[in-house]
Amino acid sequence: MSTRTVSCPICSKNVVEANINAHLDNNCSEPGSSVLPSQKSMKPSQSKPKEAKTPMASIFTKKEPNMSSPMAGPPSSSQSPLMNRKRKAGESSVLSTQSTKRRKDILSSTAPLAERLRPRSLEDFVGHENVIGPDSLLTSMLKGGSTGSMILWGPPGCGKTTLARLMARNTDAIFKELSATDSNIADVRAVAEEAKGVLSLTGRRTILFLDEVHRFNKAQQDIFLPFVEQGIIQLIGATTENPSFKLTHALLSRCRVFVLERLTDEDIKDIVFRAAKRVAAENPAEVPAEPDLVDLTSSPIPSSSSGSQSMDTPEGTTDITQLFPHCTPEIVSSIVSLSTGDARTALSLLELVISAPRNSDPEKVLKSLRNSVSTSYDRSGDSRYDMISALHKCVRGSQGSAALYWLARMLSAGEDPLYIARRMAVCASEDIGLADNHALPLATATIQACQMIGMPECRINLAHLVSYLCEAPKSTRAYEAYKRAEAAAALDPSLPVPLMIRNAPTSLMSNLGYSKGYHYNPDFAHPVTNDYLPARFKDDVFLRQPGDLTDKTWDEDALSAWEMEENEGRPWSGRKRCQ
Repeated sequence: MSTRTVSCPICSKNVVEANINAHLDNNCSEPGSSVLPSQKSMKPSQSKPKEAKTPMASIFTKKEPNMSSPMAGPPSSSQSPLMNRKRKAGESSVLSTQSTKRRKDILSSTAPLAERLRPRSLEDFVGHENVIGPDSLLTSMLKGGSTGSMILWGPPGCGKTTLARLMARNTDAIFKELSATDSNIADVRAVAEEAKGVLSLTGRRTILFLDEVHRFNKAQQDIFLPFVEQGIIQLIGATTENPSFKLTHALLSRCRVFVLERLTDEDIKDIVFRAAKRVAAENPAEVPAEPDLVDLTSSPIPSSSSGSQSMDTPEGTTDITQLFPHCTPEIVSSIVSLSTGDARTALSLLELVISAPRNSDPEKVLKSLRNSVSTSYDRSGDSRYDMISALHKCVRGSQGSAALYWLARMLSAGEDPLYIARRMAVCASEDIGLADNHALPLATATIQACQMIGMPECRINLAHLVSYLCEAPKSTRAYEAYKRAEAAAALDPSLPVPLMIRNAPTSLMSNLGYSKGYHYNPDFAHPVTNDYLPARFKDDVFLRQPGDLTDKTWDEDALSAWEMEENEGRPWSGRKRCQ
């Protein structure tokens, strides 16, 4: 038998190579494991004293049983390594469960306030009465036990994720959650295969919530089509982008689109009030003990319909001030204003206020809140196009103050000034057009000024241009004429140019009749005519005369509203002329 020894990787003892496995199975405590087989017959007194053993790290040390206990017996040396491993596996499983629970508690306690205070039932969900109200289509679907596949489209912080989780809980469906930012087709397919097995075995449906669904490209979105169509999964996609542009038509045809608007100020007030009450209830030690303090355990939380009353009335304001004295009514109003309909932002601001020292200066707290919020403006999203559309329409409507407001909003949020200048150059021809031929040169000059000067000074050039375009007279004659001509050109793109107005640079072309009968206008002392259009459109007038009201709409209600709101109640001077 080989007497070769090896060093134990745990206790560093020299162990016979043939006995190393048994040595490790016995936690490095096998008697005589550190000696040769020929020495096993030695008496215990001749072996190395127990105290002289090489010390081991605490994680490798086996705790000895308490021999003083009457139930404790001597350690059994007859237990097999397999039994030891099973016992250790059981202990490890218990420890693993406890460790997992402890990690979840730690993660829950360190989560932001907005995550910890998510509503636990549909009754606690605030806002969006048109989508989740008592008489809404979605509520009737939930009562039927199925939601079907849908797309939730709304701005950040409006409750898309919360609503999806509550719907899954309300329908007793299995809920799976993925994010398109860190998932792929393989993850979706794995969820679908699992859902297929669960549905066939238990009959339970699976709801797959995919956050930021617009992050999947159009090829990736096709993975959902068979699973959604067969009912294997019910897809709930959440997106902040317009589904018409970001999602495929095939996927949209299999889903219903629910639009979630920004939360109103009343909804945000309600959410802030509920959050303050819950934080105070969970941390009663932080609430000052005052005789008139409301009872947190019996005081009802107001419903969403009474949210405005809870904060606007002195009683609602007093409750929050009593719970957190440094959360004054002015600070609450600032939280509502700065959140701009985003519940996550509102709760984050509330968390900052609650964590601030109670003797903090309210003015400093308000300043810190304002500095902690960035403007919600995405230069690649719908917000950008909504604002430039608002600016263009204000110019078209000759509303200078409103136009300058939207201009300031865009520039303050970091918009490229050249983008605005280019759009205003379009507006100069589309809306001002022939009524003021100085508009387009000023717009092109502004583009050049923005290129040469840049921000922040070029904002003055843009303000000059926008103000001029607002006050300039408006005419769409050229723009509308082109649209009519474009429609005519699309009817028959093969119509030939009349021979009279064709050029004839060669004798062959002259012999073929090119330019025959053409009247060169500068040669005549009087007006002349030629065949300028194909015979089919000879009598059509695309560019109409100034003041031509053909195809113009007369809306008495709209005119009366303008007279009352913008003309100080005076009748419009052109009423008789245009009627």
